[in-house]
Parts: sequence; C-alpha cells; structure tokens
Amino acid sequence: MPLRRCERTLRTLKISFFYASASLRLCEKTSRCEKALSARNPAFFRKPVFLAMQKTLAFFLLLFLPFASQAQQDEDLFGSTGGSAAKQGLLIGAQGGYDIPFGDMAKNFGPSWRVGGSLQYRLQNNWQFGVKGDFLFGTEMRDDSLLWNLKDVSGYYLNDEGRRVGMEIAERGYMLGLTGGKMIPLSKAHPNRGLLVQLTAGFMQHKVFYFNLQDNFAQLRGDYKKGYDRLTNGVFLEPYVGYQHFSENGLVNFHVGIGATLGFTAGRRDWQFDLARPYNQSRLDGLIGIRAGWYFAIYKKRSEDVFY
Repeated sequence: MPLRRCERTLRTLKISFFYASASLRLCEKTSRCEKALSARNPAFFRKPVFLAMQKTLAFFLLLFLPFASQAQQDEDLFGSTGGSAAKQGLLIGAQGGYDIPFGDMAKNFGPSWRVGGSLQYRLQNNWQFGVKGDFLFGTEMRDDSLLWNLKDVSGYYLNDEGRRVGMEIAERGYMLGLTGGKMIPLSKAHPNRGLLVQLTAGFMQHKVFYFNLQDNFAQLRGDYKKGYDRLTNGVFLEPYVGYQHFSENGLVNFHVGIGATLGFTAGRRDWQFDLARPYNQSRLDGLIGIRAGWYFAIYKKRSEDVFY
C-alpha cells in the first residue's frame, strides 16, 4: 500500500513538472511574439496596463497550474471528485482578482485589485446561488483635473500654509450583489468539477480617496472632501466563466476564471470644486479581469461534515 501511494505521488509530481515545462515554453513563445509585435508598436508594450496584465497572468498561471495538475490525481492527495451525484450544501467563499478598466472607468482609474467574500448554496443539479461582495482598490489615477486648484505651477500640492506637501490619491469602491449560475461537469465520472458559468447583479460604488498624513488641507476636511471625491454609483451586471473544483474529501475547493463587470452608473455630487461644475452625468463603467476564489463547504450529508 505505501509503495502504491508513492507511485501515485510520483505520477502527480511528473504531471506538475509537465505543466511547469509547458508554462515555460508558453512564456518563451509569448516573449518572442511580444518582441516581434513591439517592433511595430513599441509604445503599447511599454504601457503600465499591458505590463501589469502580463505580470498578473504569469502570477495566476504559477499559482493555479499546480492545483490543476494535482487535481488530476486528487484521489491520491485531495480525495476523489468522482461520485454518482454532485454534492449539495452551503459554500462560504473568499475571492480576489485583478481588473483592467474600460469605458468611463478607464478615464478615471488604472488597473485595480479586488477582494471579497460570498455565501452561496449549491444544489445537486449543479446550480448554485447566493450573495457576494467585493472591495475595489487601486493606486493609478488618470483624471488630471483632480485637485488642480490646490497645486502650484510645478504640480506640487500646497497646504493651508502655502507649503508643498505630499498627497496620496487612490481608488476605493465596493460591489454587492446577488449571484447565480451552474457548473457544467467535464465528465459524468466527475460531477464535482467542471466549467462554471455565473451571473452577478447588484450595486456598485467607487470614488477617489485622499490621504494627507498632516491633515493640513482645509479643503479636504469634513464635508469639503465630498467636493473632490467623484462619488459614483449605480447597478452592475457581471458574467463570469471559469473552472470550479470540489474534491471528495473537501480539502481542495476552488474556482478560477475570467469576469467582466458592466456598471450603469452616474456621478452623485451636485458640485465638484476642481471641476467647477456638477458631477452627475450618466456613465458606463467597465472592468474585465481574472478572478479566483476558495470555498469553505458545509455539505448536506447523513452526518454533518464540514470541509474546507
């Protein structure tokens, strides 16, 4: 029995090595293509958005390819995903992701990160539904009009005493909605893993966050700060497609895929001091990026077992 387990573990390591080698070959081919294309359009390949997306894709490949390879041998390491039926129960999730903005969102912000949680219920027919929420945060600002009336001719911020000081400006926001979808098993022998197609609808909000350690900007104290924050909110739709995996013994429950957010929003301020006008125009805010998450599953069984 120990010898058989060692053989299976060795087979798992070989598969992991295969995926790692394939990833390296893919990176080499991508690098050669990038060099060929950059000769035609060098400015695009030096943009922060492209470089950030490239690094993020590499990060998720390195993070989840080992799981994918080990999932093929999960009856040895994680518990078989085989069985006669899909598992039914409560899913408590934690997720994160990296987004590239488009539409009106790209006029204000650069790439951003998200972290959040979810509470869903999964049925034996592979449908699942529940609620989820994410916090949005980023540091790249693209709106040149921010606080322009508090800068000198050289672009430095001036405090109450007329001195040059530093100012941290960032993106902050959140999304909260109802989610539902179905997992399509890749094979009848493995009903607890497959392609997840999901749709989330709800409320989203984002704004500009200012931070000055000395707190010596009278214009950014109290309600005055609202005159600069570009508060925006509205409803959103977010389709998601990815791979979802539940192991039989519950040690590995995760999903990874691509999602796109489409927000039907509007500015919510009657006046913005640096714009010298109301900020209440309708907007179409978009985000597209990679999502990944982990589940803590409480399955419905004869005896209440908790898996994580």
